[in-house]
Amino acid sequence: MAEKNQQNGGQQDINQLLKVRRDKLKDLQDAGKDPFIITKFDQKHHSQDVKDLYNAHEEKLLAGRPQPEVDGLDDEQKKEIINNDYNERRAIMDASPIPVSIAGRMMFKRVMGKASFCNIQDLKGNIQVYVARDAIGEESYAEFKKSDIGDIFGIEGFAFRTKTGEVSIHAEKMTMLTKSLQILPEKFHGLTDTDMRYRQRYVDLIMNRESKDVFIKRSRIIKEIRNFLDARDFMEVETPMLVSNAGGAAARPFDTHYNALNEDVKLRISLELYLKRLIVGGLERVYEIGRVFRNEGVDTRHNPEFTLMELYQAYTDYEGMMELTESMFRYLAETVCGTTKISYNGIEIDLGKPFERLTMNDAIKKYAGIDFDEVADDAAAKKLADEHHIEYEDRHTKGDIVNLFFEEYCEKELIQPTFIMDHPIEISPLTKKKPSDPTKVERFELFINTWEMCNAYSELNDPIDQRERFAAQDAAFEAGDEEANHTDEDFLNALEIGMPPTGGIGYGIDRLVMLLTDSQAIRDVLLFPTMKSLDK
Repeated sequence: MAEKNQQNGGQQDINQLLKVRRDKLKDLQDAGKDPFIITKFDQKHHSQDVKDLYNAHEEKLLAGRPQPEVDGLDDEQKKEIINNDYNERRAIMDASPIPVSIAGRMMFKRVMGKASFCNIQDLKGNIQVYVARDAIGEESYAEFKKSDIGDIFGIEGFAFRTKTGEVSIHAEKMTMLTKSLQILPEKFHGLTDTDMRYRQRYVDLIMNRESKDVFIKRSRIIKEIRNFLDARDFMEVETPMLVSNAGGAAARPFDTHYNALNEDVKLRISLELYLKRLIVGGLERVYEIGRVFRNEGVDTRHNPEFTLMELYQAYTDYEGMMELTESMFRYLAETVCGTTKISYNGIEIDLGKPFERLTMNDAIKKYAGIDFDEVADDAAAKKLADEHHIEYEDRHTKGDIVNLFFEEYCEKELIQPTFIMDHPIEISPLTKKKPSDPTKVERFELFINTWEMCNAYSELNDPIDQRERFAAQDAAFEAGDEEANHTDEDFLNALEIGMPPTGGIGYGIDRLVMLLTDSQAIRDVLLFPTMKSLDK
């Protein structure tokens, strides 16, 4: 009972603090200073811009000025000389002030009579602001003293350096732009509850600089992907999200209903089949970065909706896709991280060296000691699976079991960048057969840090072969495989029109961002990850 009373008391305290904030807002509104009617502020600088401008200006004006000599002096003498030097430097800088105008959220405030300090946080960081009653006026100063942590201000003034060496702003005008009516988490601990960080990402971005940096970096990664592909003459396109046939990947789709057409449709699970239609149409090099939706579980590397990039290039094959992928990953590491040697969870990953290449069978031979090139048929493969306690289904073929062995024995070993090539045909319904071995296809997956980072093909462009593969997928679905593809007649028609030899690839953007930002879970790189409703 005592604990319950304590909890109730805490809630009452919070409710009282929230009421105080609303009362302060009403006082401002009654005084004709409602912050919510302000429509704009002339934000000319960010916090880091102010620091950079001041440092450059100071270096120019004080170039060649010697540091004060204090060796051999007692503490009082040192203090006097240092103070005099600071005052002289300050006078030189104040004679040529740098006017600044910033806007941001107040994260700290210390009131000291006629002069106070606060800390303003914006997109690029934070900066200290010196607020003096004589500079901003008595009325504005009184309003500032009543302000709360979380309020958003526009500040005009000039930059200066404090005696402790911190570049700050001397405020000459402060305008409250938004009154915060909620209470931010305690500043020294931030928002540490992981579930709440994902549900209230807006608070997470305010309280955790590391989180904001991840999403700023994510934006840059996507920008640099576009720059890389644009330099190779790729065209960015958009394709439908609502489709009648969700193909192009092994995944269960989400179903929905289109009221206007009175038709059941699905959310796309891939970008592939529409992009290939564009290759048929002669667009030669196309890519799309977009959301896809797969009705599957949630874990540290999977979210039901995620960002996928697929690209297709006419007149090349999976070897061309390997070159493009290796070049793009190296380019992203250099431009975004500043080095091709990145660290993930304390492990160094070298994107600068040539990526290793192994066939899937060679990888199994290397890590499990089994050579599937010597395994005769489905029955022999299942016997091996039984001996190694690999679970499989009755419908599985030798190719399926090869993949199961790879997942069990090999994936965990693939830390450094490795292309795994030449998959079994049974698990690759949209891929060209290898001319030298029709039981395999010209396909690769790139593995880094044990993760599949992308999946690429020499695309199947034979409509007769494709129809047979679709038929096999239809049969697999009837046998219970809910992730199997279905025959897509319009796509087959496009292939019959004629698609040139084409290389294609799909990249999980979220997983790539995890790798380049050293993030431990996919939810850490999704601004608004899928969460179960709290009222369920």
